[in-house]
Amino acid sequence: MRSFIVLAKPMDMSSGFSDFFKTIGLTSGGLVTKAVAAVIGVIAVLMLLKAANDPKGALRKGAMGLGTLFVAVVLALYGGDLFSTVTSAKG
Repeated sequence: MRSFIVLAKPMDMSSGFSDFFKTIGLTSGGLVTKAVAAVIGVIAVLMLLKAANDPKGALRKGAMGLGTLFVAVVLALYGGDLFSTVTSAKG
């Protein structure tokens, strides 16, 4: 006879995505911020890959790609803090 090992406590997920995001510690605003950072990161990597095709403008295009990648990383790390001031404004 098999005995089951419980790896996690049972949780009520009846309200859908809001319960799921609470369990992983991510709000809907945080999810949007991470998604925007991911899209910007993909655009930056594409910019860096296309920089090698143009020898004359490679330095300029490479620098723009690195700058865009830097913005994506900063947005992914600190986007929740940056946009929390906008959403929790009192007045």
